[in-house]
Amino acid sequence: MGNTRRGRQNINMLLVVLIGFCVLAIIEIVYGQAQMKVERERLDLEEQNRQAVEELKEEWRSLREGSSVVTAESEAAPAASGAEQENAPAKIEKQETVKKEKTEEKQENPAPKEEDNRHYDMQIVILGDSIMDGDRTESGASDIISQQLNAKVYNMSMGGTTAALLPNEQYNFATWESRSLMGVVNGILGNINTDIFDGYAAGEVLKTCDFDKTDYFIIEYGVNDFLTGQIPNSRYLEGGDTLAVDAVHTYTGALEDAISRLKDRFPDAGILVVAPHYCQIFNGSTFIGDGYSLDYGYGPLITYARGAGYVVGEFEEEGVFFFNAFEDSGIDAETADDYLADGIHMTPLGARVYAEKIAKIIHNDYAPEE
Repeated sequence: MGNTRRGRQNINMLLVVLIGFCVLAIIEIVYGQAQMKVERERLDLEEQNRQAVEELKEEWRSLREGSSVVTAESEAAPAASGAEQENAPAKIEKQETVKKEKTEEKQENPAPKEEDNRHYDMQIVILGDSIMDGDRTESGASDIISQQLNAKVYNMSMGGTTAALLPNEQYNFATWESRSLMGVVNGILGNINTDIFDGYAAGEVLKTCDFDKTDYFIIEYGVNDFLTGQIPNSRYLEGGDTLAVDAVHTYTGALEDAISRLKDRFPDAGILVVAPHYCQIFNGSTFIGDGYSLDYGYGPLITYARGAGYVVGEFEEEGVFFFNAFEDSGIDAETADDYLADGIHMTPLGARVYAEKIAKIIHNDYAPEE
């Protein structure tokens, strides 16, 4: 009897052990399948993001001529009124490249403008992209700067433009076609045929502004240079290597060329270089990265911002100033919902915060005793 009981106990223990092993095996199988599912989902997301980046690059290439990185909820949707925009959700989860208004679409007989006889304390010329061009109302950055400083502001910004020349654009005054920062500066200096600016506000400024009276130039570029995926931040790479491109085909090289030419021609004018601000990039409703993480091949946007600061450092004794809008404007991941309308362009609140900081820098230089 004792042997029989012990035999049954051994069998029961064996069954318990076997059941335990089976349970462990089932757990491992279920866990492994879950891990495989997560990994598949991760790979699928990476592929979707890769395709989204390629689509954005292709859109940029196809719409480069006269294009802008202005965004909208839908191409077919009517534009919202100012009140509707203020009450709309802070983040528009769709970004599309749309074409800038063509020259032939401009008004042939615009209404004459009223003569401005007001007294201003200073004259400012803004060179930039859609961050300064997108909103030319009193809620836009350029108007706020004018109000804050009692300044006559000539805004030569053009949406969709870059600081640098694109790879297929040549630095040849006789055949010049680029409306980049390089083009605007050489237009001001009279080096190129300025017909390429007809139909843009910049073209009107070139005809009406006495640039010799300019107290400050504001240079604001960088977001489009980054988004093209074709413009390096710099020729110089970590480790000492150098890219086989001309400096003017890089963001920092173009800034350096522009500053040098403006200072040679207008030595008494101050120049404020505004770095690109923090951005979030979406493809439809899909977030694909921000200014810290997204890299189109030449570093994330923050490296372009810091590159601008490096260029300014080379002119620090010549009346050239720097506003690191990426890190010092207050626009970041935490405030993006309030300050950015679509991840790139600013809400009225964001434009005010941004513009007031620019105005403060200029005011502190213009009237340091105050």
